[in-house]
Amino acid sequence: MSTLKPRERDAIVQALRAGVVPKQGLRHIQVGRVREIEELVRDIERIAEGGSAIRFVIGEYGSGKTFFMNLIRLVALEKGLVVMFADLAPDRRLHATGGQARGLYAEMARNLSTRTKADGGALASVVERFVSQAHRDAEERGMPTSALIRERLAHFEELTGGFDFAEVIRRYWDGHEAGDEALKSAALRWLRGEFTTRTDARKALGVRTIVDDAGVYDQLKLMSAFVREAGYKGLLVGLDEMVNLFKLTSAQARNANYEQILRILNDVLQGSAEHLGFLMGGTPEFLMNTRRGLYSYEALQSRLAENTFARDGLVDLSGPVVRLASLTPEDLFVLLHNIRAVMQDEASMIPDAALEAFMAHCADRIGEAYFRTPRNTVTAFVNLLAILQQNPGVAWSDLIESVEVRADQGDDLSDVDETTGETTAPEEGDEALISFRL
Repeated sequence: MSTLKPRERDAIVQALRAGVVPKQGLRHIQVGRVREIEELVRDIERIAEGGSAIRFVIGEYGSGKTFFMNLIRLVALEKGLVVMFADLAPDRRLHATGGQARGLYAEMARNLSTRTKADGGALASVVERFVSQAHRDAEERGMPTSALIRERLAHFEELTGGFDFAEVIRRYWDGHEAGDEALKSAALRWLRGEFTTRTDARKALGVRTIVDDAGVYDQLKLMSAFVREAGYKGLLVGLDEMVNLFKLTSAQARNANYEQILRILNDVLQGSAEHLGFLMGGTPEFLMNTRRGLYSYEALQSRLAENTFARDGLVDLSGPVVRLASLTPEDLFVLLHNIRAVMQDEASMIPDAALEAFMAHCADRIGEAYFRTPRNTVTAFVNLLAILQQNPGVAWSDLIESVEVRADQGDDLSDVDETTGETTAPEEGDEALISFRL
């Protein structure tokens, strides 16, 4: 195992105490799910070679979906891909008419990461890398840089929205050459989807279109082509908290989002997309509920149906759906062992007997949930180690029985009425009356 940096240690501990996934140092605590990781690594290699991939990462609350997706994100960065990750929310979804889809794209663009800028905010670096390389090549060929940029982005004009995308990149170069920071900033704002009106975009950049709700997927395809021109191997898009689509009150709004997912799925399965991959994380209800989930849309159900031979212990990981198997007690022991190694030095490290006693205590309190959905178990263990670290005179055996640990029930569906399939808090606007009934 590689050396743990103090910055990574602090990030891991703070994140685990809060019950969220650390963005750094995942390799120090990762356990289990070897086959799933191997399959996703093959997907990343296929994207780098010019292919495409889509995976729906399905698991219960607290089972490690977000952790798994972040681990794959780090692998993609190491393999030379650009990644764009975002969580869906009530104001961020794949299809909308009120700016929510553009909001999702803007969030992904802000989180755009490369290997050298793994924490996001790398869009400017990607554009700068492209224009700098174009400038060097243009000098070698004895031609204007703007002409070479036009040549390299000529094929963008065949793609939806590609003409204005290429024009924005050329305008960025104009600002770069003239030292016009306002023009460069406007170009980056357009690429991030931050312009809300075409009038503002035309005034600032001379282009007639903006990234709007209807063009998010087309913009992602353009971005995957652009990062290739900038010297990267492809683009991986990650969307977590897909259960927010499940919670949409309006069946029409849900179906519109599911149609967008179907479009992406068809492009990937038919080989129409290049150097582009998608990871979507959700719960089993989001996938299999036949009233509100993906299975409520017949075309998606037929494409995402599991292999009928994958039963009685047989596993098929080649399909779009990756079901995260629960951790075993042995996996959890290794996980606690890794966390102990992160938080404690050898001199003050608690013995393995303490880990076994802690696991036995959790099993008595919440049964199998302590290792099947380990988020709360891990948080309780980190809190225990923090107390021991700051109170050297306290013995671990005195604290084990007082550890509070609860089963992770999740709250993603807490406001969904199971009998009617409606949410208790209606949406704003015209859709607010969808759930009205006498």
